[in-house]
Amino acid sequence: MKIAICYPPLPSEKGVPLLSQNRQFQWFSRPTYIFPVVPATAATMLKKAGHEVFWLDGIAEEWTPEEFDRRLGECCPDVVVMETKTPVVKRHWKWISEHRSSATGTRYVLVGDHVTALPDETMAACPVDYVLTGGDWDFLLKNLVEAGFDPSKFEPGIWYRDGGEVKNTGRFRLDHDLNSAPWIDRDLVHWRLYAEKNGNFRRTPGTYVMSGRDCWHAKCTFCSWTTLYPKYRTRNPVDVVDELEMLVSKYGVREVMDDSGSFPVGDWLKTFCNEVIRRGLQKKLRIDCNMRFGRLTFEDYKLMRRAGFRLVLFGVESANQATLDRFVKALKVEDVEKGAEWAHRAGLDVHLTFMFGHAWEGPEEIENTVCLARRMLAKGWASTLQCTITIPYPGTPLFRELKESDGLTTLDWDEYDMRRQITKTPLASEADLKRAVRRVYAGFFQPEALLRRLFSFRTLFDFGFWYRGLRAVIGHLLDFGGGRR
Repeated sequence: MKIAICYPPLPSEKGVPLLSQNRQFQWFSRPTYIFPVVPATAATMLKKAGHEVFWLDGIAEEWTPEEFDRRLGECCPDVVVMETKTPVVKRHWKWISEHRSSATGTRYVLVGDHVTALPDETMAACPVDYVLTGGDWDFLLKNLVEAGFDPSKFEPGIWYRDGGEVKNTGRFRLDHDLNSAPWIDRDLVHWRLYAEKNGNFRRTPGTYVMSGRDCWHAKCTFCSWTTLYPKYRTRNPVDVVDELEMLVSKYGVREVMDDSGSFPVGDWLKTFCNEVIRRGLQKKLRIDCNMRFGRLTFEDYKLMRRAGFRLVLFGVESANQATLDRFVKALKVEDVEKGAEWAHRAGLDVHLTFMFGHAWEGPEEIENTVCLARRMLAKGWASTLQCTITIPYPGTPLFRELKESDGLTTLDWDEYDMRRQITKTPLASEADLKRAVRRVYAGFFQPEALLRRLFSFRTLFDFGFWYRGLRAVIGHLLDFGGGRR
C-alpha cells in the first residue's frame, strides 16, 4: 500500500507555520522547523511493515501549493495522513474537501491534539475518512492499515465512517510498548530538512528523539499535549543512548533535542547519563531537553552537564503563585530562580518560557512576570527565553473552564494562533499583553545581559549561535508588533 505522510504548504501573510509536532502553534517571521518524531516513527513503522511510504513536508521543503500537489499526485497514494492543530484545522478541512473530489479511492486521515479533543467536529466538517485520536497515533495508523480498514480489527481511538454514519472504537489507550517502536529511518523522512533551521541547536546538524511520551507531570491545565498523553511512558535508557550513538556515527549529528514533554528523571536519568559518559559520547554530542523546576538537585544538573547536556528548557508561564496554582504547575515561584541558578552554575544553558494573557492577571501581575524574565536574563540564569500569548486549546481543562465561564473572545479556530487575545482579560488589554512580550524580548539588550553574553563567547560556534539568536529575537519582536494580526 502507498501511504503519504503530508504537511501541505499553508501560505499566509502571517508568516511560516510552526506546525509539525509542536505543542504551541505560532506563525513565525523566520522559518523554524521542528523534526516531527511521532510522524517519523509512523512512517518508519509502515515502511518496515512492507508499505511504500512518502514523506511530503511541503512546509519544510518550502514548496508552493502547486509543487506540493504535483509531487503528491506523482505518488498516487492510497492513504494521505496529516497532522493538524487548532489554528490551521479549518485550512486542513478545506484542503481535504478540495482534494477528496479529485482523488478517487484515496483515504484521508487526520491526527493531532485538536482532532483528539473534537473528533466529531472534524468528521462533520470535512470528508475525512479517519481520525486517529491520542498520542500513539503512529501505532494506530499501523493498525488501521494492517487491519485492511476493517473496523472489527481496529484498536480503541479510531473514528471512521460506516456508510453515512460516523462511528468510533471508544477512547484511545496508551498501552503500547515504546520499546517496540523502531528507530526512525532518518533518510526516509528527510531529516536534513530540520537539521539547521531550528533555534535550539547551537551545533548543527541537529535532530530530535523522544525518550518518553510525554510529561511525567501531565497536569498543566493549559497544555494541549495532556490531551494526547495523559499517561507517561519511557523507553529503555540504554536503547536511547544506542540511538544517539548511531546518529553520531552514521549521520554526523552534533546536537540532539529530546522532545519528551519532560525528560525522565530519577534512576532513569542517572542510568542514561552514566551510560553516555561510559561510552564517551559526551565528547561528540550535545543534548537538549525539556525539564520541570522543583525536581532536580544541583548534583543532578552537574551530572547532566558531564553527560554532554547543553540546553535545558523550562516552562515558567507566570511569576505569580496564584496563576501557577490555577494551572496546576506544582511549582513555587522561588523554585524558578533557584533551579535556573543551579542549572546555570552547573554549566547548562537555560531556556525559559512565559505566557501572557491570563484572565485573572492585571497590570501588577503582568509586571511581576516581565521583571522576573528580565532579571533572569540580566543575571545570566537564562540564556534564552520565549514568550507567548495564552491560548486555551480545545480539550484542555483551561479551555473548558473559560468556555463555561464565558471567558473566551472567540471560537473561531483561525484566531487561536497567538496573534490575538483569546482569553477575556478584563484587567489588561491585548495591547498591554503584546507590550509586555516586547519588553521581555527587549531584555536581551539590557547592558548587563549583553556583557554576560559577550564574555561567554569561547568559539566561533558561540558567536554564530548568538547571531542566530539575535535575529530570532528581532523576529519575535516583529511577531508581537503592536499592529500585527
